[in-house]
Amino acid sequence: MEGKDPFVTIRKEYDSLREEYDETIVSAFDADDFKRYNEILFSAHSCGIEGNSFSVDDTRELKEKGYAVNLVNKTLLEAFEIMDHFDAYGHMLENHGSELNESFVKTIHRIATKNTLPYKGHRPGEYAKTQMAAGDTIFRDTKRAIANMPRLLSSFDDAIRDRKVPPLELSAIFHKMFIYSHPFPDGNGRVGRLISNFILEKFKHPHVIILKEERQNYIDALKASEKHNNMLPIINFFYDTSIKRMQKEIDQKKNLSKNFNLGIKNGRKSNKGISY
Repeated sequence: MEGKDPFVTIRKEYDSLREEYDETIVSAFDADDFKRYNEILFSAHSCGIEGNSFSVDDTRELKEKGYAVNLVNKTLLEAFEIMDHFDAYGHMLENHGSELNESFVKTIHRIATKNTLPYKGHRPGEYAKTQMAAGDTIFRDTKRAIANMPRLLSSFDDAIRDRKVPPLELSAIFHKMFIYSHPFPDGNGRVGRLISNFILEKFKHPHVIILKEERQNYIDALKASEKHNNMLPIINFFYDTSIKRMQKEIDQKKNLSKNFNLGIKNGRKSNKGISY
């Protein structure tokens, strides 16, 4: 039917699951521990989408040991990229009350690429000077896209304040529009995913973490939205990604609790205490 909202069902599923996620997962964590958990998971996968070979465990070790980590079959440039992403994510959280404007986006880009972009002959935090392309995709006219950035960002900043568009849908729409604007010479994907989570952070919604294993589905959703001039594919992808993550973590928590309780019961029966 014309005018029917295509997201009614999945939005209800997301909202219901988000309430359970907040109660089961978020409230169970110390705030700093939950930030660190998200930081490691998000950094590993967001950089992994761009080809970084660090696993989640590698990324956790890098977070704990810094540059003292033993790099086995890894490059220092990859370590720089992950460490820069840590810093950019931290800046995003610390400044979640900031306006969404050029200054903020350029700062995120500068932090996220400060130790890697100079190797490619570009300056972190500065827009591209030539037409941008990636793989088999030629993005929108770069000069026009850059000229339009203040208006684009202002429109999303207004939408955040208006609070009329559901947060995850706003985050997805921004992401698609930013990626196809592609204003920077490198790092657009990482910055786009950071800013999408900046939008979600403003609404206290769970961050979207796109697994590197989902890279092709992610790219396909972006391409489909651009080709058909329709945000449905990328919004559906964001909903699906967030729902899968929340459900997986809730199930893990429930299974751990069930096994722990079972261990207590079994331990009491055998007088051996808690079984681990």
